[in-house]
Amino acid sequence: MHNIKDIRENFDNFKKNLLKRNVQVNFDEIINLDKKNRELINIKETLEKEKKDISKSQDKSLFEKSKSLSLKIEEISKEQTSIKSKLDDHLSELPNIPMEDVPFGKDEDDNIEILKKGKIPNFEYSPKSHYELGENLKMLDFNLATKTTGSRFVFVNSHLAQLERAISNFMLDTHTSINGYKEISPPLIASDDTMFGTGQLPKFENDQFEIKFDEGSGRKFLIPTAEVILTNIVKNKIVNLKELPLRFVASTPCFRKEAGNYGKDTKGMIRQHQFYKVELVSIVEIDQCKSELERMTNCATMILDKLNLPYRKIVLCTGDMGFSAEKTYDIEVWLPSENKYREISSCSSCGQFQARRMKSRYKNNNNKTTFVGTLNGSGLAVGRTLIAILENYQNSDGSINIPEVLKPYMNNLDKIQKI
Repeated sequence: MHNIKDIRENFDNFKKNLLKRNVQVNFDEIINLDKKNRELINIKETLEKEKKDISKSQDKSLFEKSKSLSLKIEEISKEQTSIKSKLDDHLSELPNIPMEDVPFGKDEDDNIEILKKGKIPNFEYSPKSHYELGENLKMLDFNLATKTTGSRFVFVNSHLAQLERAISNFMLDTHTSINGYKEISPPLIASDDTMFGTGQLPKFENDQFEIKFDEGSGRKFLIPTAEVILTNIVKNKIVNLKELPLRFVASTPCFRKEAGNYGKDTKGMIRQHQFYKVELVSIVEIDQCKSELERMTNCATMILDKLNLPYRKIVLCTGDMGFSAEKTYDIEVWLPSENKYREISSCSSCGQFQARRMKSRYKNNNNKTTFVGTLNGSGLAVGRTLIAILENYQNSDGSINIPEVLKPYMNNLDKIQKI
């Protein structure tokens, strides 16, 4: 969330940078609400001072005037609160400002590829899709999930369920033992203010699964990503400088309505309402965001390197970044059945954007209290990693070879084949 004082003092620069995000913003409304809010605050302070002076004078003849001032102050306060609420509503829906080195662009067509790695497999036959392979093995059942739950769900069973678990455990072990992340097993339910902190609310409320909870406990949501709950670990907190950087990792189910993706990827596991993801979150000093983003992205690509899966890394343009991000790298893995790369991770620096919403601060080396920097990234999406392994490690008979690094997690099984 943006500081209205910073907007006011650097308005032209703020407007120029925000327009790079390809969003429609009513700047006049924001400026007018800010002006009105400050005017009402000044009027209220003047009236309060006058009332205080009357009280000090102890002049009983001014009692009625003091009473009248109290009513005016109450009236002004209500109006000012209403104006401030409208201003905050506008500010809460403004996306983050992009870093200077983020390429300008309108949408995904303007993203820039900066790395391509790994050998694309050359099949002597037409490679099958992950859902064809899984259904032929009788280890993916979409029809049963539709019957029990609805569309965009799946039953994963037998060796593929074991492989899914192996992928998750391998990722956690790598990120904790090699990459220095602290494993967390967090709640899967978040309060509305927690969702606000990382930017899911209010703008993206339609994408969230809200659940019924105890009356009076406030609104609750299933987490769309562990980023939400892990980042909010430092909510309303002044973090000790010596504790930074904080690095967290969690493997959790994630829940999304995918309201904006109706009709996309309706077959298979690419876009599900429920899926597993290993999430990386970093809390850093604000001047460390750039270097930490590079580090986090390298931690994510390390998983693909160890799995020998071909991938590419792209930097998102200003018009394609997520709401809270100031810079994002997407990592896309090769899917033979589609003959193209598909997203498997997104790593973002959010600067102080989320920290302002969460009121997460630290005292820097100059003993000045300022907001922390936050970063998040998939390390990786477990379901999409399963998809990539099925497709890239498939054989002509429909069996699936197990990547070497996963064999210890699979009781040294070499191959998954139809039972």
